[in-house]
Amino acid sequence: MSSNSQTARFHASAPSSLSGEPVDTDAPSLRRRRMLAMLPVSVFAGLTIVLGWGLGRNAQVIPSALIGKEVPEFSLPPVQGRTLGLSSADLKGEVSLVNVFASWCTACREEHPVFMELKRTGAVPIHGINYKDRPGDAEKWLNTMGDPYTRTGADLNGRVSIDWGVYGVPETFVVDKQGRIAFKHVGAVTPDVYRTKLAPLIEELRK
Repeated sequence: MSSNSQTARFHASAPSSLSGEPVDTDAPSLRRRRMLAMLPVSVFAGLTIVLGWGLGRNAQVIPSALIGKEVPEFSLPPVQGRTLGLSSADLKGEVSLVNVFASWCTACREEHPVFMELKRTGAVPIHGINYKDRPGDAEKWLNTMGDPYTRTGADLNGRVSIDWGVYGVPETFVVDKQGRIAFKHVGAVTPDVYRTKLAPLIEELRK
């Protein structure tokens, strides 16, 4: 076979570009390797964005699907040592606060003096939902720290709190005269929180 025939057969079988130049068959493989090499960087960047968004959110303004709706139907017996339980029917007729608390909750101790002062001044009725607490512990806590609540409900298994959309304790709800949830605060109610967020809303709802 002549050298010209061998050359022709080689060019006929070799891959070529549209311009007639031989194609680099390693190029797709190289591109795949580069994409795989960039994948961890892309994933890390995505996680950084998500985490940054989450950390930048204020945990105290978690939205509630119940805002503007009537409180869930419920009826709870009183905390041990108390005489008045708490039900949805009790939350109609006046603007009030509903505070979800527990004796084992550290932040509840932080906000407790605020509620005691509100009771002393008669600023607003406060009702308490005691979340997954041992009856004796809840009684001792209120006897020792003081009881700011008009009514209390012992939510031993946490079911009622779940219906309220509670993420954890403490959480405090503003309830209007019609028994609708007007506002939800997550975390301790500090004097500043009450003065800037709760008090103006309570005043507006009373009009």
